Amino acid sequence: MAEDQADELTKIRKAGIDPYAHRFDRNATAAEIIKNYSDIKADEKVEKTKVLTAGRIRSKRKHGGLVFVHIEDFSGRIQIFISASDVSKADFELMERLNVGDFIGVEGCVMKTSRGELSILAKKITLLTKALLPLPSEWYGLKDEELRYRKRYLDMLLNPEVKDMLVKKSVFWRSMRDFMISKGFIEVYTPVLENTTGGADAKPFITHHNTLDIDVYLRISTGELWQKMLLVGGFEKTFEIGRIFRNEGMDADHAQDYNQLEFYWAYADYKDNMKLVEEMYKYVIQQTFGTMKFHIRGTDVDFGKRWKEYDYTGEIKKGTGIDINHTTAKECIARLDELGVEYEKKGMNLERAVDSLWKHCRKKINEPGFLVNHPLIVSPLAKKMEGNPKLVERFQVIFAGTEAGNGYSELNDPIDQEQRFMEQAKLRTAGDEEAQMFAKDFVEALKYGMPPATGFGVSDRLFSLLMDKSIRECTTFPLLRPE
Repeated sequence: MAEDQADELTKIRKAGIDPYAHRFDRNATAAEIIKNYSDIKADEKVEKTKVLTAGRIRSKRKHGGLVFVHIEDFSGRIQIFISASDVSKADFELMERLNVGDFIGVEGCVMKTSRGELSILAKKITLLTKALLPLPSEWYGLKDEELRYRKRYLDMLLNPEVKDMLVKKSVFWRSMRDFMISKGFIEVYTPVLENTTGGADAKPFITHHNTLDIDVYLRISTGELWQKMLLVGGFEKTFEIGRIFRNEGMDADHAQDYNQLEFYWAYADYKDNMKLVEEMYKYVIQQTFGTMKFHIRGTDVDFGKRWKEYDYTGEIKKGTGIDINHTTAKECIARLDELGVEYEKKGMNLERAVDSLWKHCRKKINEPGFLVNHPLIVSPLAKKMEGNPKLVERFQVIFAGTEAGNGYSELNDPIDQEQRFMEQAKLRTAGDEEAQMFAKDFVEALKYGMPPATGFGVSDRLFSLLMDKSIRECTTFPLLRPE
């Protein structure tokens, strides 16, 4: 078939037709034509108005001196009615040569057929792009997941739900940006390449900077330490939506590079943050999906209800019998083994063991709410809770058995922060590749004074959960091994 198309390409060029046009003066999309002319009667023509539209041929059939094609643009499909008596001989012969997958421009007038289908009565046809490979049958589509991801452009073309999902994702992030700006936050842009990673417990990607001749890391957070240095510099409400990178495993909830929002808010604490986040989620969800009710991972979730609070220590004790305030790494690991929980044995310590216990317990939580009262050992950047220094002022958004957002009152005591970084450095030395690095420049900035503040981060995971799909499925072009 590809050879046949190549032969057609040669014939088209010999006929003096450019098969790859530079532009086309379109004055209406398919959706606009349908909206503006839907009320005309059967067999009626609107000849006083010239319409120029363009798109990809999605179907074609010939009946004597007539050719019927449907073309598709981003907005939708419309029928083109081509009669040998209304177009030039050259244009009609061109249409006979063209196939499904080719792009054409059409000049004509709007009409409605006797069967009531709104169409364009063509007066002139322009070839815009000649396709050399045939489209797969849209009746069967692309069933193989690997092939769908490898040829994602065909997946978008043949499966309308994929295109609709990506449009929703655009609305999702745009509405989040609009919300932050409406609350007086300033959008900022921080470095992607860093000397020291910060802002999360994650394994980074390492690359080499040729000009400076140094190894650098791709950031693992959306500029957490940088944004807090902006607070030191006098900013009070900042946010960034950007790409982050983590050199970790792949599953339904995790990817190696993805979008994330982080914001930082001076003179507020985690309780203020929780109120703002609940308002933001409800706004973004309504703007993107037009509903608050979802079915996610086999359970019904209603974001419109008042959100609950879940106690970190209480949920683990209820689910495993372990009191994390009075336990050891050995005891936690033994319980994980009894429960059959899979975990990374390299670098395993009390912090990682407690976190693994929690991840086992969270699967039973479905209603939207906030996980609170985290222990200090799992929160190296959060501020200690007043009256209980073993806990921190932190919260995580949780629903449908997983987390979808993380925030806390920011640590602004430079001495405390320095000590916690030193403890994290010991964990890294002991083999924990996700423990945080000592961020010397950040500690120095804190010594100049950072106001009390709260911060929050949420990623593409939220969108994929709302779609009830894996984060990989919701990625425009997932990373794959080369063929």
